[in-house]
Amino acid sequence: MIRGRFAPTPSGQLHIGNARTALLAWLQIRQAGGQFVLRMEDIDKPRSRPELARQILEDLRWLGLDWDEGPDVDGPYGPYTQSCRLELYQAALEKLKSQNRLYPCYCSRAELMSIASAPHGLDSEGPAYPGTCRRLSAEQRLTKSQIKTPSLRFSLPDRELQFHDAIAGYACYPAGAGGDFVVQRADGIFGYQLAVVVDDAAMKITDVVRGADLLDSTPRQIWLYEALGYTVPRFAHSPLLYGPEGKRLSKRHGSVTVAGMRAAGTSPERIIGCLAYWSGLMDRLEPIQAAELVAHFSIAKIAAEPLVIEASVLASLAGSSL
Repeated sequence: MIRGRFAPTPSGQLHIGNARTALLAWLQIRQAGGQFVLRMEDIDKPRSRPELARQILEDLRWLGLDWDEGPDVDGPYGPYTQSCRLELYQAALEKLKSQNRLYPCYCSRAELMSIASAPHGLDSEGPAYPGTCRRLSAEQRLTKSQIKTPSLRFSLPDRELQFHDAIAGYACYPAGAGGDFVVQRADGIFGYQLAVVVDDAAMKITDVVRGADLLDSTPRQIWLYEALGYTVPRFAHSPLLYGPEGKRLSKRHGSVTVAGMRAAGTSPERIIGCLAYWSGLMDRLEPIQAAELVAHFSIAKIAAEPLVIEASVLASLAGSSL
């Protein structure tokens, strides 16, 4: 059974870029007759807000999207909120410890920020960690542990990693790409990479459709899938949406949240029509319901290049006619 998911973070409102990712992930699964999962990624509780989680669910349903399992729909692999799944992350962490795949890192935020350049960095993940604490002796670690609580880093295997992305195509990352990464912060919060891998594996996710800003997270996640003995899902990373000046869509482009567009009187069909047109699923810009796109959907129709949205179209979504 093919299974896909949309996993928003409830630290902000659903914007049209997120909505497009949700639509593409939903269409892929509905076209294949699979099961679609909605998961709230609130692992970083201080940044997450329950009212935003509720708003995201409401906005998605308003757009015409549904799910078979989620925070408000019982399923066999719940709970579907990360903050309720901490025991699973801890168990995975212990397994990695038993394999000697982790080591404590005592580097301060200032020290990490001072890494101006490093080899094999990942564009969306910042400069590569140089492995400072990986090389510490047992005596040095003992001394540092008396001063600072460490984070835990995953030690990358010394080999390149290759995979095929359904949209971005063939990808190859050299050995050490991005450097060893954090799987548990010093404050005890589990790292995103660990949580998402554990969740996708536990929820039997076979296909992951998400934004291209997460493409550089994929090699790190594949390393974790392999270390934990999980099956690696198929990946498809859709190009990002940019404003007229070539910068990623944000508040400076006006109302780019679904809630804001709803408040301006924009219909869900108009939003879906724009998202489908931008994604190459329609030949012309016109309103349409999400369900009408299912029959002829193909991930192969989606171009890999970033999309620049005209100012007039953004204005139309804010309330004027399409």
